[in-house]
Amino acid sequence: MILTFNSRARKSSKLPPGPNRFPIIGNILEIGPKPHKSLAKLAAKYGPVMSLKLGTLTTVIISSPKAAKAVLQTHDLIFSSRTVPCAAEILSHHESSIAWLPAENRWRKLRKLCQEQMFSVARLDASQNLRREKLRKLRGYVGACSETGRAVDIGDAAFTTALNLMSATLFSLEFAPEFDSDSSQEMKDVVWGVMKCAGRPNFADYFPILKPVDPQGILKEAKIYFQKLFVIFDGIVDDKLKSGGESGKEDLLEALIEINRRDENELTKNEIKHLLLDLFLAGTDTTSGTVEWAMAELLKHPHKMCRVRQEIRDTVGENIEVEESDIARLPYLQAVVKETFRLHPTGPLLVPHKANADVEINGYIVPKNAQVLVNVWASGRDPDTWQDAESFSPERFMDARQIDFRGKDFELIPFGSGRRICPGLPLAYRMVHLMLANLVGSFEWRLDGDCKEVDMDDKFGLTLQKAIPLKAVPMKL
Repeated sequence: MILTFNSRARKSSKLPPGPNRFPIIGNILEIGPKPHKSLAKLAAKYGPVMSLKLGTLTTVIISSPKAAKAVLQTHDLIFSSRTVPCAAEILSHHESSIAWLPAENRWRKLRKLCQEQMFSVARLDASQNLRREKLRKLRGYVGACSETGRAVDIGDAAFTTALNLMSATLFSLEFAPEFDSDSSQEMKDVVWGVMKCAGRPNFADYFPILKPVDPQGILKEAKIYFQKLFVIFDGIVDDKLKSGGESGKEDLLEALIEINRRDENELTKNEIKHLLLDLFLAGTDTTSGTVEWAMAELLKHPHKMCRVRQEIRDTVGENIEVEESDIARLPYLQAVVKETFRLHPTGPLLVPHKANADVEINGYIVPKNAQVLVNVWASGRDPDTWQDAESFSPERFMDARQIDFRGKDFELIPFGSGRRICPGLPLAYRMVHLMLANLVGSFEWRLDGDCKEVDMDDKFGLTLQKAIPLKAVPMKL
């Protein structure tokens, strides 16, 4: 017994440092409504590898590029599992979700399907016309607003564009034929509702005994959102199955159903629905959120918006559509997107990782089964990494060293890194750049009404949203 106690004491003493803990609740009161910010403040005091006790859950916070590299590259396999929040267990989603499954056979199968059927270079090149069509509709809508002097809700317009792109890619359907439609707003509310519930601090996660009670009502709320989406997906999948593949439309669902018809053990109908949910959520919310943040920063810094516009006009020409092949020739546009990801990462804490074994990081022990959160919001504003870290300065990415966000440069990993990197990154890369180029390259913008400054407050979920929607009036050049 003495040996066991001493062994545990030595192991506990090697835990990363952190604030003092209250009995039972631990450090729950330290989290607050915006964990990315409260954890960043704590990391400034306790270091880039820090431990908290959230009820029964040991949590390690990673807040520097060096420590993130150790977790996501050096010990990638050990940290490849997920700590699954109760909200992601609604309708057993975590059992068939590419986002939440452990990195084992079923996960590898689903990830391979995504790569082959949707995110490969060949597939993305083949679907360019679809994106071109949705972007023309966006430009047409903004142009109509410019003629009447009507303000555009940038987030809503970007979301509707992403929504229609994803629904057309997945189902050959357009969920929101009109901008400012009720269907688009309803879908946005549902998608954000899922993200909010999955990311929001939840007592049921910290004290599993409370899960049946659901003290904050998060699980009840999440179930409503999940059910709304699955009702839609069930109807679409059933219609596809009844058609027997005779629709003649080559969308992702048709490809998945064909695999199901050949061998149901390879891909079940249930797996199809949950995979579609993952792709749909990630493809709409993250893209539109990044575009809204980028436009907010450019409206705050009009001379930088002018520089983006001039680069587009000098490179592509006036009144000419920006094509996907043009992105590589627009370095300042790329720099704006990188700087937006640095200051406003899509997932401020990434999706939670889980330690499969005890492992040493920066001289401390991260214990087996600990939840590991990588605070990319904090590392993106780390003054030891970035000069003038709080300033929006795309110019920092114009130097000789080309920092990228594809998972190799740990100063900038908004999509994660390693084997759990977001599989939709290649599509997001194209859509964010193109949407931003269309909004900036074709129009000048001014803030709506009496608004003198852009509000940059955020609201926290699994993704990071603007707290106050960005509204601006477009003017034709």
